[in-house]
Amino acid sequence: MNSWSHLKKRLLRWIGWTRRALLVATIAVPIVATAQGRQLQFASTAWSPFTNPTGQPRFALDLVEEALRRAGTTVATVMVGEEKLTPSLLSGEFDGSAAIWKDAERESVLLYSKAYLQNRLILVGRAGSDVSANSLSDLSGKRLALVAGYSYGEALDTTDGPIMVASASEEDSVRKLLDGKADYTLMDELVIQYLLRYHDEARTRLAFGAMPLLVRSLHLAIRRSLPEAESIIAGFNAEIILMMVDRSYHRLLHLDWISVDVDGDGLSEYLHHKDGAGYRPPQRSYQLFAAEKRASEHRPTRRFYLGDDIYEGWSNVPDRYKSSSEPDRRAEGLRIFAFRF
Repeated sequence: MNSWSHLKKRLLRWIGWTRRALLVATIAVPIVATAQGRQLQFASTAWSPFTNPTGQPRFALDLVEEALRRAGTTVATVMVGEEKLTPSLLSGEFDGSAAIWKDAERESVLLYSKAYLQNRLILVGRAGSDVSANSLSDLSGKRLALVAGYSYGEALDTTDGPIMVASASEEDSVRKLLDGKADYTLMDELVIQYLLRYHDEARTRLAFGAMPLLVRSLHLAIRRSLPEAESIIAGFNAEIILMMVDRSYHRLLHLDWISVDVDGDGLSEYLHHKDGAGYRPPQRSYQLFAAEKRASEHRPTRRFYLGDDIYEGWSNVPDRYKSSSEPDRRAEGLRIFAFRF
């Protein structure tokens, strides 16, 4: 077991800073931001449940805004259309974006944070469909509904792959699929977990692949020309890691368990959203990064981070962490999506 002080030191080594560098990063940001005398203006597109206007599910925006607030930076996010997002960021109309994928054009003007989430896009078809494809090339000739304007990357730049069917949103992609206007769509693994947990119709009307066909990392990005850009990114990177440890990270993502490497050894530990983890070990958890999952598959026992310690195996977790039951979140979950099955 590791004491909290030892674990914190290992965390700081993992993100590449000494205690002094972390202190400078997190203190310098509010000083510069105050000198600027304004809120940062961000742009984003609507993408349930990660990004949406205030009052709707916006898990990624809530997460990023909280991390930035802790680091001393305040932001306001404006929703724009997919066709406007990249041009408005390149032109300097906005200071950045809280939830964005990397591409070379954007990187020329934007400074990116470390990935705080990984979007693993799974093949989705109607119930009974063959969803065993291992790559997009396996879908040659099939109609694939994708949101117009998303930066899916070079994997889609192929002449022998699927036929692209443009959609206006994730919900529109599912509607086109169910209406027979597309054969497949791609859906984020985390979104699928939400759907299967809260919507019985997803189990009966949709089929889901077992492995991602595309993997895209999600980042905060700040305009490079901002004098405080580097300090903002540094403070954000530090706060995200600390939010994982204090459990606010997965509370804001509405997740019970996550799996992530908290002690810097390259292997994942299980973190519950609170220290009262229930009577049984988790049946499932959300793995933040696929590479850590692959590395952890060879570990003989699962490790759990509860309180300020890491425990090898569920049997070694003290009883004081096994004394609470989980609340029923079904009503909460039904408000996450606007899907109509």
